Formats: sequence, C-alpha cells, structure tokens
Amino acid sequence: MQQQNPLQHKIIQQLAEQNTEKVKVAVTDIDGVLRGKMMSFEKFSSIIEKGFGFCNVVFGWDAADVAYDNAQYTGWHSGYPDVTAVIDINTFRQIPWENDLPFFLADFKDEKGKDLAICPRSLLKNIIQQAVDAGYTPFFSQEFEWFNLIDNSDELYATKFSTARPLTHGMFGYSMLRAAEKADYFNDLFDLLKKFGVPLEGLHTETGPGVYEAAITYSEILEAADRAVLFKTGVKQIAKQHGIIATFMAKFSEPLPGCSGHIHQSLWDATKKQNLFYDRKNKQGTSALMENYMAGQLYCLPFMLPMLAPTVNSYKRLVEGAWAPTTLTWGVDNRTTALRSLPGSASATRLETRVVGSDSNPYLAMAACLASGLYGIKNKLKLKTPATLGSGYANKKNGVLHKNLWEATQAMKSSSVSKEIFGEAFVNHFTATREWEWNQFMKVVTDWELKRYLEII
Repeated sequence: MQQQNPLQHKIIQQLAEQNTEKVKVAVTDIDGVLRGKMMSFEKFSSIIEKGFGFCNVVFGWDAADVAYDNAQYTGWHSGYPDVTAVIDINTFRQIPWENDLPFFLADFKDEKGKDLAICPRSLLKNIIQQAVDAGYTPFFSQEFEWFNLIDNSDELYATKFSTARPLTHGMFGYSMLRAAEKADYFNDLFDLLKKFGVPLEGLHTETGPGVYEAAITYSEILEAADRAVLFKTGVKQIAKQHGIIATFMAKFSEPLPGCSGHIHQSLWDATKKQNLFYDRKNKQGTSALMENYMAGQLYCLPFMLPMLAPTVNSYKRLVEGAWAPTTLTWGVDNRTTALRSLPGSASATRLETRVVGSDSNPYLAMAACLASGLYGIKNKLKLKTPATLGSGYANKKNGVLHKNLWEATQAMKSSSVSKEIFGEAFVNHFTATREWEWNQFMKVVTDWELKRYLEII
C-alpha cells in the first residue's frame, strides 16, 4: 500500500473542509475518449492511496463501445475483470461548469503494480522517463481545430447523421465578426477552460463554417497531454450547454479543410533552464540536437502514423492542398510539410509536427513525437533530408504518408522500430485495435456506393 503523500493529505483536507460530497475521476481509452465515474467523497478518500478497480473493458472495446474480437489483453475469454486505476493527485482540478466539482485523472497498473503497458497515459510517462534519464525535460503543447454544429441530436440520429448544420456560415478564418456572433460561447471557452486548468494562448475562428482553433498554453509534456485530453472533453461539455455539438473529426466535410491537432515541442535542460533546440551559433538558430530529433521523427513517421492519425477518417484529411501534409518532408516555417521547424529566440525555438489530426489521442500522439525524436538523438541520425522550399505536396523525393489506416497499421505492426520504442505489448494491442477499426469500416455499405452502383451496375 502506498503511503499518503503530503499533497494527497492536503487535498483530502481541503475537500473535507469544503464539505465535498462527491468527486469525478476519469481515465482515457485507446481512442483518447475520457471514461470515468462519480464517486462519494468517502469512497475517494479510501482509494486515494491504493487505487481502485476499473473494468478493463475500456481497453477491450472501441469508441462506440463495441467489443473487439481480435484483442488478447481482454475480452470474452477473460471475463472483463477489473484492473487497478491509480489517482494522479497532481491532476486535481475543479470543473467550473459543474459547480466546481472536484476532478482527477488516473492511469493503470498491472497485477504486479507496474504501469500497464497498453495504457496511453502510462506509455507517455514511460517515454518521458527515458527523456529525463537522458537529461532532457520535454515541453509540449497541442493546438486543435474543430467544427461547431447546431445541436440537433435527435434529428441527427433519426437521419443517420446526414443533417449536421454548422454553427455559422461561410469560411471566415480569423474573423472578428463570427467570433462576436457567438460571443457567449466563445468567451466561455476561453474563461471556463482557464478555470479548469487548461489555459489557452489563443482562440480564433478558422477557415470553414463554424470552425474554431485553439492553442493550449505550453507546459511540461505530461501536463500538456492532460490539458489536451481535458480540452477536448471540456469543449464538448461547454458546447452542449450552449446548444452546440463540437466535433473533433479530422475531416468533417469533403470540400472543407480538415481539422488538425498540431503538436509543438522542444527539449530543455531543466537545471540550466536552457532550450536545447536553440543554438545561436547556427545561422538557422537550431541546434544539432534538434536536427537529430527531427531526423528521428521523419525516419519513424511511417511506423507510428496510426498514433497521429488513428481513424479511418484521419486519412481523408491527409490529402494534397487541404492544409495537411502528405509527404515525408520538413521546412522552416513551412505549413505544407510534415515537420515545421520554427527557429527563433532561446525561449521560442521549437518543432511543430503537422501530421497530427484533431481526432488523435493526445497521450499517444505526444508519446509518438517524443519517442521518435529521442530515437533520432540516441542513434545520432543526421537530418539528411533537405528543407523543402515551396510546396511540400510536390516534394515526394523522400516518400509519402500512407493513404489509409490499414496501410499505416500494417507498417506499424511489422516494424521492429515501433516495437523498440513503444514496446511489443503496446504495439500488438494498439495495431489490433486499428485493424478492428478498419474492418468495421469495410463491412459498411455507404451512401456513396449506393448512389454510384445501385442502378447502373
């Protein structure tokens, strides 16, 4: 049994003094969906040291709660037993749109008390530790684009989701007009998320009807991933209170731009408070370490793509001319390449990975970015790929991204590199879930097929 640490004791005492009656706790599944429960304060107090049982079906079903038939970790063969979830006391927040209800995140331990290999948050923690052991403190942030739709849930279900209506009309990127049009919602997002411990650097409308974009404030990587996960759920909950459905689908509409989840990242020397991606002696302002890191990402991208683009829909965003990358490229402040190098000051030099979609699980996307970058540093990979000048779509010399989830998953599944940097247990489980996702899609007869073939074939 763990001993209650001072922070645990302090928070329990604080909540008791506030006459707290209930607490929310949550975990994330493979798809990044926040799963949780309400528990009494008495129950919470009793499990804060040792953890509590949480049904392991959260790793045995998909985003629609349909049980996998191809996963080994759990299933009908195991009876879906409990697995131990342990509260991370450092994640304490209060939900301002639920009367400041106390909230905590948890992650999972296996039967030996070790981090569960297939738990997304635990995977990220493991890779963070590798960075720390190497002397690096990763600072990350994720930014999201998403569509806001008028909440007509009953009609959507009745019409098989064919009547989705954007909140506003027209493209209107960076529009002061459209932001003011729904000012109560727009301001609630900024203000309530800050109170929830998810501060935003910026919030604006993006190109597309009803599209917003938010950049979450930079922080150490685990906090950054927590913020990103809570951002997506928080936005959905705040939106509902305004009669809005917020969707983080990577590609909501064929003719409109997709929605990204770009990840900004840098490595720091915590002792010296020094950005290790910056080198003032280099005319570009970037260090050799940053080049190793970028080379690692470019090398690993084909083997980790499902962690950045995890759904069938993800790959409909990754098409030419749609503000999403399609090639294995990098460039200096180039928004058409997979990696966007952003040299600048000692405090601001960073890398932006633009492949990541808004539908990504932030824990897995950040784990992929960090692990691949560390792989490049560890193996002293040289950034031999020249910087792309002009359109990244046209530069296919170094390869292109996989066209669909199946291709990307098979590349990851068969890669010794992916197993080396993420662990075989995780890769086997995760790729099985992506194969399941693809197979669910392939069984469906779509409207496109009916319109194209029904009469003429």
